[in-house]
Amino acid sequence: MNTRPLRFFFRGQIQEVRDLPPTTSVLRWLRESADACGTKEGCAEGDCGACTVLVGELDDHERLQLRHLNACIQFLPMLDGKALFTVEDLGDARALNPVQQALVDCHGSQCGFCTPGFAMTLQAMYETHQAEGTRPTRQQLADGLAGNLCRCTGYRPILEAGERMFDAPVQRLDRAPAERALQQLKADPPLAYAAWDPGLAAVREFHAPRSLEALAALRQQQPEARLVAGATDIGLWVNKQHRDVGTLISTTAVGALRQLQEVPLADGQPGLWIGAGVPLEEAWAALVAQVPALRELWLRFASPPVRHAGTLGGNIANGSPIGDGAPALIALGAEIVLRRGEAQRRLPLQDFYLDYMKNALQPGEFVEALHVPLPAADWQVRGYKIAKRYDSDISAVCAVFALRLDAGRVAQVRLAFGGLAGIVKRAAKAEAALVGQAWDEAAAQRAGEALSQDFQPLSDLRASATYRLQVAKNLLRRCWLETRAEQPLPASQSGVWWATQLGRDGHTPGTAARGGEA
Repeated sequence: MNTRPLRFFFRGQIQEVRDLPPTTSVLRWLRESADACGTKEGCAEGDCGACTVLVGELDDHERLQLRHLNACIQFLPMLDGKALFTVEDLGDARALNPVQQALVDCHGSQCGFCTPGFAMTLQAMYETHQAEGTRPTRQQLADGLAGNLCRCTGYRPILEAGERMFDAPVQRLDRAPAERALQQLKADPPLAYAAWDPGLAAVREFHAPRSLEALAALRQQQPEARLVAGATDIGLWVNKQHRDVGTLISTTAVGALRQLQEVPLADGQPGLWIGAGVPLEEAWAALVAQVPALRELWLRFASPPVRHAGTLGGNIANGSPIGDGAPALIALGAEIVLRRGEAQRRLPLQDFYLDYMKNALQPGEFVEALHVPLPAADWQVRGYKIAKRYDSDISAVCAVFALRLDAGRVAQVRLAFGGLAGIVKRAAKAEAALVGQAWDEAAAQRAGEALSQDFQPLSDLRASATYRLQVAKNLLRRCWLETRAEQPLPASQSGVWWATQLGRDGHTPGTAARGGEA
């Protein structure tokens, strides 16, 4: 195996790293090897945002595009060929930049531990809106900061700093040196990295092929290796469980896996092709553009840094019964596209999950894409998430419903639930209770009663079995209230987020401008 060092842009020059274990986090390298201790460690699991950094990649026009990520769950080899910016890159010894100055002026820091992370998230929003010539609303600032935790300020002064940072003369990051360096790094061969891990007393490898063919070949050669996209799950296995994750094969450098476009299905129905390497943020944005009713589910899916790092393909392949991606895609009737070598096969996503954390992947096979039908105008789609905390929390119940009504009757229906079983699955008996029936309160009630035959939920720290089943029934009733033929309940009366948006942004549901991420 021909290996090479990791190479990425940092502090004005290309850095080369050798001999560190592949699962060394970006945060650990910053603090222990790069003498860059402004980036803090809080939770070490991507929840608190104290470790937020900016990572840049070149787009198709050779321009640097920035995303803010959690450094604690990013493995260092994932930086190869990219640019890294930390809080030390903001301002200089002589003057603070607009983000830093606004935080000072608005008293946006008390203990200060979380402040570097807030500054980096605000800088990401600052860069995006300055490039677009816009200013974020207060709600967009709050959405963008959903991945940063502060226990001191109550957020008000931080939000005020986010508004005030646009009042100062424009001072964006200097991207030119990074763009030149990344253009140079493109000439490097695909990454094959190996290093001794003293904690495991073994050599561990990290591969980042750049073509679909190379990934397929490598996957067949090493079917026992673990695929990694954003490491938003595997990073926790290493940090919290100290697991040996073995050889890692990264999918993020494969351009073909980042394709996102409208592609008709086999029957000619409009469809959305989402490559397995498309970041969650981009994938959800594309889905919501076609199905606005899923907007709140998007905003509540993890946090912006996690959505920037993770992929929808990885979320689906992970197969967590409480993942929020699968219910939406199953309700829309999505297919999963699998690849092994040169062979490709497809199956309905609902058939991909066999049992708790078990799926239909064969040895050497991987997820290539998701092909999602786009619902016609006669379909009603609703998505709901129930959790103890509104932002950045794991669902107790996630439900997505898709109904096609014809002359007041239910012609077709898909009811997908997460959190009620060992896998995300459809409620077959509840659906049977609805098909062909008038879409009225009695039908919704019958379908709710049938849910007890579809699921026997477990009780855990998030919710009891009784609560979960009652919530599922209530969500069916809520769906009916919102979609009934006479006097459907307006969004302002059925959802906290919509009511907030209507009050703060002045937008109508499904049209409010998203923003706040680089």
